[in-house]
Amino acid sequence: MELMLDNANLKELEECLKIFPCSGITSNPSIIKAEGKINFINHFKSIRKLIGMDKSLHIQVISDKCDEMVKEAHYVLNHIDKNVYIKIPVTIEGLKAMKILKEENVNITATAIYTKMQGLLAITYGADYIAPYYNRILKMGGDPVDVIAAFRKDIDDTGAKTKIVAASFHGAEQVENALKAGAQSITVQPKLLKEMTDLGFVNDAVKTFASDWENSQGTKTYLK
Repeated sequence: MELMLDNANLKELEECLKIFPCSGITSNPSIIKAEGKINFINHFKSIRKLIGMDKSLHIQVISDKCDEMVKEAHYVLNHIDKNVYIKIPVTIEGLKAMKILKEENVNITATAIYTKMQGLLAITYGADYIAPYYNRILKMGGDPVDVIAAFRKDIDDTGAKTKIVAASFHGAEQVENALKAGAQSITVQPKLLKEMTDLGFVNDAVKTFASDWENSQGTKTYLK
């Protein structure tokens, strides 16, 4: 499993990177909005410096027109670094932009995926990652497990290099279901990641262990 953080807050990213085995950082305009009036390029240069070149950095285009998407992709690659994964929504214009950019060997993350056809087209176009929106698919009355499973089957059947980075989660169960359905990667907010690991019943068990130790051994530990 690849674990990515869907976040652009430097403090939160630094904290999570000390704890979790994160393989990359994903972002979108809404995530950037949460950071306020930042200098976009400088901010993401700082994120790259924080995570290093061995982790993936995913940045989304803003325009809804192919030509502008391509220009924005070039701007990001020229001003941050060539290894950035350009996130492109799977629309008609987005698919056209993907085709152009993949011919230039640009890293592409196909995003805003709600349907099987969107994902299958992005796989065909050679996207490096596809990002199905789990909870949003569910809210629309779809079956995100079935959608992700269909993507994984196509990838396995065709030998495509595309990876599924499932996104848009509401709770740990959705994350687990996405992985069981075949997603190779997930991207989650730090808050959800902490909720998934800092569990009340686990903390209760740890407290019981500590109490049992103190009852039999006193306050001394292995070290004193």
